[in-house]
Amino acid sequence: MMTSNNPKKVNTLGDWAYIAVEKHFNKTIKYEEEVLKDKDPEALHQMRVGMRRLRTAATGFAPALDLPPAAQERQVGKIARTLGELRDLDVLKEALENKYRPALPKSEQKVTDTALDYLATKRSDTFKLVKRTLEGKSNYQKLKQAFQDWFKEPKYQLTAQLPILEVLPDLLLPEISEFLLHPGWLVGIETNETAIKPKANLSIQEVEEQLNQQGEMLHDLRKQAKRVRYQMELFTNFYGETFAAYCQDVKKVQEVLGNIQDSMVLGEFLTEALQIEKEKLPETLSKELAESRYQAWQEWQVLQARYLNSQVRQGFHKELLQPQGLPD
Repeated sequence: MMTSNNPKKVNTLGDWAYIAVEKHFNKTIKYEEEVLKDKDPEALHQMRVGMRRLRTAATGFAPALDLPPAAQERQVGKIARTLGELRDLDVLKEALENKYRPALPKSEQKVTDTALDYLATKRSDTFKLVKRTLEGKSNYQKLKQAFQDWFKEPKYQLTAQLPILEVLPDLLLPEISEFLLHPGWLVGIETNETAIKPKANLSIQEVEEQLNQQGEMLHDLRKQAKRVRYQMELFTNFYGETFAAYCQDVKKVQEVLGNIQDSMVLGEFLTEALQIEKEKLPETLSKELAESRYQAWQEWQVLQARYLNSQVRQGFHKELLQPQGLPD
């Protein structure tokens, strides 16, 4: 049996599928015990990332893999979403406590304290769901067993025999094409006879209007960027510095749009926690949230302009077509 620690030369799509799935499965279960202790938010974060990367490996190598039903990508996704609900609350808590609350006047700090109390109750309920998900005769335990059985006796589809270097572009291009063709790139643009480019010098209010109208589209682009980044990172050994630079760009898109989304989600959470309309949020807090989105929007426009350039997109495609062999 081949494992990621085995010195056997690995050349086929199936070889690399096994290595990727095993690596991210092991990372996922590594943090299970710490997550159940609920002492360190980083353990939850790492387990959630592990599940997402495991899902990406299962999806990215799907043409080669024959996984059992309990270990299918869809099952991984369900558990990742449950972990994600708890992690999202931790992100909200961290932002409220460390980023926004210290900048507020005392009268508004009291409001955030009310929201934090509400968050603590919600988090307690969500952690109970995570605990039920991970313990006992759960789907997670079935998933774990299914993967462990598969590692002992892996099964593949016929395409697993193909040389990795020959099929790598075919694996990467569909997901990356979807990323580059996403309509989110066209949010807040202007066109003339020669170019498509981001609208310059938008005010905070104009940015808020754009986000209210098309924020969901940008959020969807962020999710696509995350999928592409995880998939690209499976194959960095096969490419050079140019590929790594494109991968960093995708990561930056994910992060910048994530900052916008996190701020919007926090605003929605506060209206729920405080049981008020969005327009009734405390003035300083509301301004701070809008300012954070505006700053992230400036960063987004730099990336947007870069990827509205046809030469950049064509260069991305060309780079994918030129995988290289691994060094000996």
